[in-house]
Amino acid sequence: PALPCGPDLSGPAGIAGLVPGRVQPRAPRQQGQKEFLSRHRVSRAVLRKAAVCLKMPHGHGLFLANLHGAPVGRRHMRQGHDRNAACCHVAGLGKVTAACGAKICGRDMFNMDTCRGGLMSIGLLAFLAFIPILIALILMAGMRWPSTRAMPIAWLAGVVLAFAFWGQEPLRLVALSIEGTITAVGVLIIVFGALLIYYTMQYSGAMETIQAGMKKISPDKRLQAIIIGFMFAAFIEGAAGFGTPAALAAPLLLGLGFPPLCAAVICLAFNSVPVTFGAVGTPVLQGFKSIEAVAMQAMNFSDPAMAYKTIGEYVTLMHLPMGIILPIFMLGFMTRFFGKNKSWMEGFRAWKYCLMASACFLVPYLILAWLVGPELPSMVGGLLGLGALVWLTQKGFCVPRDGVWDFDHKDAWDAEWTGSIEASSATEYKEHMSQTMAWLPYVLCGLLLVLTRVPAFHLKPIVTDPMFSVGWANILGFQGVTSKIALLNLPGTIPFILVSIITIGLHRMNGEKIRQAWGTALEKMTAPTIALVAAVALVSILRGSGVNTAGPDGAALPSMPMAMALFASDVAGAAWPMLAAFVGGLGAFITGSCTVSDMLFANFQWDMGGLLNYPALGKYIIVAAQGVGGAAGNMICIHNIVAVCAVLGMIGKEGIILRRTIWPFLLYCVVAGTVCFYLIGRVL
Repeated sequence: PALPCGPDLSGPAGIAGLVPGRVQPRAPRQQGQKEFLSRHRVSRAVLRKAAVCLKMPHGHGLFLANLHGAPVGRRHMRQGHDRNAACCHVAGLGKVTAACGAKICGRDMFNMDTCRGGLMSIGLLAFLAFIPILIALILMAGMRWPSTRAMPIAWLAGVVLAFAFWGQEPLRLVALSIEGTITAVGVLIIVFGALLIYYTMQYSGAMETIQAGMKKISPDKRLQAIIIGFMFAAFIEGAAGFGTPAALAAPLLLGLGFPPLCAAVICLAFNSVPVTFGAVGTPVLQGFKSIEAVAMQAMNFSDPAMAYKTIGEYVTLMHLPMGIILPIFMLGFMTRFFGKNKSWMEGFRAWKYCLMASACFLVPYLILAWLVGPELPSMVGGLLGLGALVWLTQKGFCVPRDGVWDFDHKDAWDAEWTGSIEASSATEYKEHMSQTMAWLPYVLCGLLLVLTRVPAFHLKPIVTDPMFSVGWANILGFQGVTSKIALLNLPGTIPFILVSIITIGLHRMNGEKIRQAWGTALEKMTAPTIALVAAVALVSILRGSGVNTAGPDGAALPSMPMAMALFASDVAGAAWPMLAAFVGGLGAFITGSCTVSDMLFANFQWDMGGLLNYPALGKYIIVAAQGVGGAAGNMICIHNIVAVCAVLGMIGKEGIILRRTIWPFLLYCVVAGTVCFYLIGRVL
């Protein structure tokens, strides 16, 4: 007998008569389930296979057959839809609605007979989308290739996959690569400006003057680790970023008598809390630029600065616990693994000092993030916090009373702690000018950023005026493939390059020193230029792959990040907030940059929030977790580890350092994930 399950959806004719996304009429309630089953001797399994499903009104994830409420579980729903459902994309986000109105997950969409004939599962699509990232991981982490070689190959893999499986036209792939290149140029201007002001101060003698002042503050190695490794490096991260803090602070600790391995681990681990707002907010402002439009639309913001500020607010909440825990943990880690007595407690005894240092940094950090935006929290927070901490240390506030702690004599150090540069070979620093004059360029950077970013000073409309922007709209005729650079609004131009020029006069630099500063900065741009252009071009291709007709009957397949998000949402589900930060850390580990990690996974994380049906603020929280994870990833980032090894003479010992820094990284991501999970629970 024919089952009273509504219209027959089997075959093309049945599907053609339906309107996808609308609930189809139910069959008349001819009799109850048990009566029908007994009368027609039809098994429940047959009923479930043949039934057309309707979503239950209470939305608990179960489904009803059209036969008077016969229950159909998710597994049976999948079987039914394999045979009977027509699917459609909803709002371009990759969500799928069956012809009967039942929402089904992405994995089911690609299992349907009517969707690509069951030939392409979402798991396979996700794996294909992950291949470029996997290639970068294998080449850089496994084979120790530099990013200058690995990222172009990853980009090429992305081009091939987008062409072969997502049906991208070759010319559109060229347009997407151009879009990424233009975006990368904006980031490179920031990198160049950050390097230029650093080398200008180095060749003028200002940096050595600052180092000399740092050395005089306290002989206790625990306090030196906090002042230099945590606070001074936080300021440098906020001003320059891109690996500069560890490369600058580590030699200073080496000169103060730290074992090279300890100096490397301390500086890498502490270079985490300020990183999301590093280089005057670049990881947020440039890293999340690809989701700017959807983020503004979700919250009805008219100014993109509000979207970035909202992300930054949630970033601070996830960094906050580790901003307190990390200094205490790392001092205990230092005294346990590098101290004479191998004791955690020797480091933990400085807990009051660590809390004072955290307060000095986190108070201005939080205020600036919540009241101003992502440009200033790390730089100004680090600058104000450093000044306050140095003054309080000199006054004896919270200084440990258990005596001055120091490392054992060098002869007792393990061989793996040392490198080709002796700890005693860089102990003397000369003051070439007053401390005020040495710090003045960074003070000017902070002042100019406040003047040009805070609306109250009325300079922001000038630096953001479209007349000062360059770029290309609808590249090669492809609608929506657009990239522009706001030249005056880039920190690379104002304040970095501008202040570098002013510093020439302030520090009375001669022509030779000017040439060396600019020449060194330009020379250092070679490697990041190749790596960044390839990485950001890859990101553009991943993101742009969603515009395609490679699906059934010309429908669009989900973009490459969306395919990964669909698969991850199926696997992780409600546990995703605990895992989001680890993805950011993986991106930083692979690419060598929190900024590029955010570029790579911003769309993925935003889509994950959508697939999990989070409200707008929930999506912001997941994206913020990406930024926090990318910051924590600086601890294990191969690029940063190699840079620190180079300045400490420890090339070849990268694996030893990675085995030490992986533990604070895991702790950081677990704590950040816990906070993220709590915040998601608050907004649901």
